[in-house]
Amino acid sequence: MARLFEYQAKQLLAKQKIPIPAGKVCKSPEEARGAAEEIGKPVVVKAQLLVTGRKAIGGVRFADTPDEAAEVTAELIGMRVKNFSVLEVLVEEKLDIETEMFAGIIIDDANKSPLLIFSSIGGSGIEEIAKEHPDKLLKYPIDVSTGLRDFEARDLVRSLGIHGKTQMKLGDVLSKIYAASRKFEARSLEINPLILTKDGKVYAADCHMAIDDYAVFRHPELGIEVARELDHPLTELERIAYKVESTDYRGTFYFFQMGSDYKKGDGYIGFHGAGGGGSMMSMDAVLSQGFKIANYTDCSGNPPASKVYRAAKIILQQPNLDGYFASGSGVASQEQFHSARGMVKAFREMNLNVPAVIRLGGNQEEKAIEILGKYCSDLPAKMEAYGKDDSAVYSAERLRVLVDEGDIKEGHIVEPIHNPDPPGNPYSFESITGTLTFDHAKCVKCESKPCIKACLKEILMEKETEGGTVPVLNIPEEVAKKGKCTECLACEIECWANALN
Repeated sequence: MARLFEYQAKQLLAKQKIPIPAGKVCKSPEEARGAAEEIGKPVVVKAQLLVTGRKAIGGVRFADTPDEAAEVTAELIGMRVKNFSVLEVLVEEKLDIETEMFAGIIIDDANKSPLLIFSSIGGSGIEEIAKEHPDKLLKYPIDVSTGLRDFEARDLVRSLGIHGKTQMKLGDVLSKIYAASRKFEARSLEINPLILTKDGKVYAADCHMAIDDYAVFRHPELGIEVARELDHPLTELERIAYKVESTDYRGTFYFFQMGSDYKKGDGYIGFHGAGGGGSMMSMDAVLSQGFKIANYTDCSGNPPASKVYRAAKIILQQPNLDGYFASGSGVASQEQFHSARGMVKAFREMNLNVPAVIRLGGNQEEKAIEILGKYCSDLPAKMEAYGKDDSAVYSAERLRVLVDEGDIKEGHIVEPIHNPDPPGNPYSFESITGTLTFDHAKCVKCESKPCIKACLKEILMEKETEGGTVPVLNIPEEVAKKGKCTECLACEIECWANALN
């Protein structure tokens, strides 16, 4: 589910004509002061988080004057919650509360229908309310063919002993809440609290909304960049990683960060998993060695080497890591040498300077281990590779040893996998995710043609030219672009290695 911040959810409620307090989202104390002046009355300042329980951690504060609002905002902006900093606050008018209630729409998977949950005595600890005050809480399955009609909502409110104008207002708001959840395809929409003020008005004082991942593409107006359930503000690396996944259907690349602003020596590890169960097991192994997880990454489902390369490179972009650990189920059926080549390219381009342990168990693991050992032996930091017969626990123990040894060749730069000179005679073709270029000016001088020998798909062939033989496509360019070129990186790595030798 793609979660929305409170202020974003409230903007959607307002479009459905559900009353919300006057307010403004602010990124600085100066903006908060201006917002409080504009509101012209005491305000509440709320840290914008994607997790619940913010009041208990001091994320909800009150201010009687604009200067106090600025002071409170200065304390909230930058506050660390779940290893991330608060970036924005919502400054709203302070309501004169008579009664706090709860209203929510969730998708009931068991009954395959939306479910209205309404409590007349507040929503904090909704489970306890259900046990201790069942007469104050109702659950009502909604027929999607009719929706929640006004008269149905009013009848539901009356069943809890609410009558008169309040019954009418609440019935109207509840039907609009359902309409909002339906319009924006929310998996959940919770208003906690739904406020009745002393002058008889109803307001959505808070709101949590999560949009169905598979519906996000239908709602560009929501501005959701990553259709995943995050508990923190979107980071730049998460944004980049999602773009990789959204344009490449081959295998999975799930990446999210556990925090930011780590310090070197804190024990944070870049984690690169493969397969959900195997990844969880491998994370447990790393944690047992006293490490912390900087990120969670899953590359599974037979991803191409190019995708593994991008994943590894994104992981290593995180600053102040103390190590890198790649491990999955250990029995993968896909050829493991593809992942090995992807990591080799990333490690060399990033000049790997943190210890790394790679566990690539499964089909062709021996070749994968050979590739990693051959092309990573000169990196600044030590890298060790293992297969299915070596457990995740053993591999994590080896990482512990390497990190504790701290044997890093400071200032040592390896030769990355690239062509430093502009191609003298470029030959290019498109793949699914990019352009591959061969420098035919250099190719004519190469006798062994390792790029062609390494191409298992046999999409490359030799072509005679005046200067000598060069590699070219053995298939139509449009076929290569559609995926016949699997981006295994074998041609690039073998060509580079041959040039060095």
